[in-house]
Amino acid sequence: MGKLFICPTPIGNLEDISYRVLKTLENVDLIAAEDTRHSRKLLNHFEIDKKLVSYHEHNKDVSGRRLVEDMLSGKDIALVSDAGMPGISDPGEDLVKLCISENIQVEVLPGASAFTLGLVLSGFDTSRFIFEGFLSRKKKQKAEKLEELKYEKRTIIFYESPHRLVETLEIMEKVLGNRQISISRELTKIHEETLRMDILSAVRHFNEKSPKGEFVLVLEGSNEEASEEFWLDMEIEEHIRHYMDSGNSKKDAVKMVAKDRGVKKSDIYKYSIDM
Repeated sequence: MGKLFICPTPIGNLEDISYRVLKTLENVDLIAAEDTRHSRKLLNHFEIDKKLVSYHEHNKDVSGRRLVEDMLSGKDIALVSDAGMPGISDPGEDLVKLCISENIQVEVLPGASAFTLGLVLSGFDTSRFIFEGFLSRKKKQKAEKLEELKYEKRTIIFYESPHRLVETLEIMEKVLGNRQISISRELTKIHEETLRMDILSAVRHFNEKSPKGEFVLVLEGSNEEASEEFWLDMEIEEHIRHYMDSGNSKKDAVKMVAKDRGVKKSDIYKYSIDM
């Protein structure tokens, strides 16, 4: 029976690849890559001539099963992503699960993950933190997830793309308040940059300067205490507005208020008519 090797690749600077990863890539039977064209450039740089097969989010079911069959027949396979540790915010997680279900040995080689670099660079508490990866592309789901994290006291880490950065920061400020944030981009590359400021200042900054590169957002944990009945001192209109300001539609806000208060939606709807 073969084996799966999880091989982290540099997140920017090619000199960060380890000798052990290079040796593994040279010795396996084939390499499964998120983007074979991108990975071929990496292999060519280090003069490694090895067969590449595609494994990504859109073909993971078919490709994953084929890779498992190859390993069951005795082939050793290396899994690489475009950058960083496979299995973190990518379909490598699914391949690892498949291997475990088939009793195929998995070996994870150490290497870079952008979120750990961003965390240390932030200067926030590193003793307790959570990694949330990418938030939903949809505003409603994004706001709902942030609402769940509103009273999280641990440092919170996200990934975000440049074209959704400002929108995400704006929703963060509405839902979580204007707390401190550290924003890192292009980590280990020539134009690496880390900004430490409050969220509103970050919104202003990126409205004036178009975001470029991939971002790691590290958010200071909450100092507030959660209350299951935060709305007790609110008027019903204020309660509805609270949820609308968090990115929910009026219809959904009415539904959420009715659930909070344990009443029918029709009892709440009349308060929303002029909103």
